[in-house]
Amino acid sequence: MGRGKNMTTDAQTDASLPEGLKALMSRADAKDKTLRPVDKWNPPFCGDLDIRIARDGTWYYLGSPIGRKPLVELFASVLRKDENGKHYLVTPVEKIGITVEDAPLLAVEMAVEGEGIAQTLTVRSNLGDLIRIGKDHPLRFEMEAVSGGLKPYVLVRGRLEALFTRALMYQLADLMVEHTGSNGTETGVWSSGQFFALDPDLL
Repeated sequence: MGRGKNMTTDAQTDASLPEGLKALMSRADAKDKTLRPVDKWNPPFCGDLDIRIARDGTWYYLGSPIGRKPLVELFASVLRKDENGKHYLVTPVEKIGITVEDAPLLAVEMAVEGEGIAQTLTVRSNLGDLIRIGKDHPLRFEMEAVSGGLKPYVLVRGRLEALFTRALMYQLADLMVEHTGSNGTETGVWSSGQFFALDPDLL
């Protein structure tokens, strides 16, 4: 598969792909999209592959968008972020480095139940993950370097996070309140009994 071609052909035709990834891609159209136990696998590192997840959540291979959503979902099911901050596609036989420009997932939709301390927020990712924000799936906030705007992230699984889209960020901002706790008065948002506060530098 040369540069500029979309990754929609049979994986076996691309000799440059690692064998484990070829085997994985052959199952892209299978109905079973169960997440693999990638955190328990410890295969050897096989180098980096020219796969990139852009800031808008689009996956690219050799500079071209990957057009098959089932293939993207399959890749996402074996995606792992290690302690070194680098993202990998992990199979039982190999670990392949890829590039992630920001977060590998986007939070694109949010459901709000209750209010105040009883409020629960559930978000959906661009690949269909449903995440209930709380102790196991915390929020964190950063400042966008260029615009100075707020960037909320939610932990999805392992070390993988979903970045809130701009529209969803505004929806989240509307839910922010002040709360007085052990650290004084803070601004943040409640979900599942947890208060997720903004760093004062972000206000």
